Amino acid sequence: MWRGIGFFRQTKLLLVRFVRLRGLPEEVAKGIALGIFIGMTPTFGLQMVLAIFFAYLLRENRLAALIGVWVTNPITAPVIYAIEYEVGRILLDMPRVNLPGEFSFGAFRDLGYEILAPLWLGGMVAGVLFGSLAYFVTLRLVPLVKEWRIPRWPRRHWHRKK
Repeated sequence: MWRGIGFFRQTKLLLVRFVRLRGLPEEVAKGIALGIFIGMTPTFGLQMVLAIFFAYLLRENRLAALIGVWVTNPITAPVIYAIEYEVGRILLDMPRVNLPGEFSFGAFRDLGYEILAPLWLGGMVAGVLFGSLAYFVTLRLVPLVKEWRIPRWPRRHWHRKK
């Protein structure tokens, strides 16, 4: 029944990939934490490349880092970045920026510092906070999740006569 619905299938496939991750719980937890840290930074579009690069450089689990990066996806990114901007703006004691009347590259380039500085600071704070939290949660969950048996989707038998 649920097989045709892409969201449920993708969620299940992500869970299967997580369960099948190889490595010690600490290695997987470090990869997830690294991915979530990078996912919280305003590097949308480059996050997967950065996750692979830094996971390779730090000798962490690359697949776990890729899974962690998906904390920010097209659905969650606007909410996460808005909250990070507000946190950074409050920490830097900056006024809220008014969006320009025209939506052009030049108009947003002029706003660069007023948007990027709070966004980066808020992203770093969120990255450290949620990356650390993810490390400890993942460290505890990996041994439990490795024992799960996830059933396959029911297969239709086309060759049988009805």
